[in-house]
Amino acid sequence: MGSSSQSAIDASTGSFSIWHVLIIIMVLLFVLSPMLIGLMVMGAQRAVLLVHAGSGLSKNGYYGYSPTYFFFGFLVPIFRGEIGIGLLHLLFSALTFGIFQLVMPFLYNKQFTSRLLTTGWSIADPSSARGVAATSRLGIIRGQAAA
Repeated sequence: MGSSSQSAIDASTGSFSIWHVLIIIMVLLFVLSPMLIGLMVMGAQRAVLLVHAGSGLSKNGYYGYSPTYFFFGFLVPIFRGEIGIGLLHLLFSALTFGIFQLVMPFLYNKQFTSRLLTTGWSIADPSSARGVAATSRLGIIRGQAAA
């Protein structure tokens, strides 16, 4: 009777094998694959300093893949001061059952910085390495960066 209860305990507790580790790694790779692809294709998120022409205020603009948006979704535009955009992103994420949130990390940083650049902000130092990279990645024609 003692040996049968012991084997029942062993069977119920199980053991952690290499297969469990492999399954966990595969699930993590599947879940994080959009982020890994984005980082490989678009590069990491980079900040570029922007200055408002009228007020002289400075603010960071971003380009590259946004892992922040991948993890926090519609909250990113809200915390960056774009409440209306954030609420639209929440609506679109709900309507598409989350597919929108898988696509937006590839697009959001460029859209955010482009909106700033078209509303009176400009790259603070377009001749710096970061400014040149941002100008290239955002698709700014040379004369528009300082305008």
